[in-house]
Amino acid sequence: MNKIYPSAAAALAGVVQDGQLMAVGGFGLCGIPEALIQALHDSGVKNLTVISNNAGVDGFGLGKLLETRQIHKMISSYVGENKEFERQYLAGELELEFTPQGTLAEKLRAGGAGIPAFFTRTGYGTMIAEGKETREFDGHMYVMERALVPEVSLVKAWRADKSGNLQFRLTARNFNPAVAMAGKTTIVEVEEIVETGSMEPDSVHLPGIYVHRIVLNAHPEKRIEKRTITEKAGA
Repeated sequence: MNKIYPSAAAALAGVVQDGQLMAVGGFGLCGIPEALIQALHDSGVKNLTVISNNAGVDGFGLGKLLETRQIHKMISSYVGENKEFERQYLAGELELEFTPQGTLAEKLRAGGAGIPAFFTRTGYGTMIAEGKETREFDGHMYVMERALVPEVSLVKAWRADKSGNLQFRLTARNFNPAVAMAGKTTIVEVEEIVETGSMEPDSVHLPGIYVHRIVLNAHPEKRIEKRTITEKAGA
């Protein structure tokens, strides 16, 4: 089975459509599948519900999809650094399901593991728990959270072999493995593609069984979300 596609647009073709539940890897701008996001922008699909730790910045990452109103709802744990997100949310134009970061990660992990729901103490007694089942275990109250199983997952990895086995690089791993495992169809953007069998088994961070399509983006932009420079005397 050939998993390699000639472009990000080709990798999305026949898979993405209006109204889907979609997950996108990354943390801030670290490890985001920027070529796939651009192709999603160019496809014109709309009314998306997007699961992602956050929503990019103005004009880059998922921020591009917010500007074109392609996102109907975000399921996120952090929504700072994006003025357009703030404007749409406060104007009632964008729905937000705010989720504690650890809970969001576990909802994706559970989805990939075939676990429909789990109990967590996080959020009990707060607005996070409103409308959800609660239960006592060993003297503590827990909230039941449903797993997330997106129809499409967009993922960034450093390297893939032709069978879809993935290797991530440093902190760019972040949410990407969980997003990849959870998706019914997982599309991965990588900086390098190698022959099957050329990666050391211990270097494989995610097996290719979770990966359906691969696209090469050898020179990603890799922006820094907020550049901070130390001031020096006399500078």
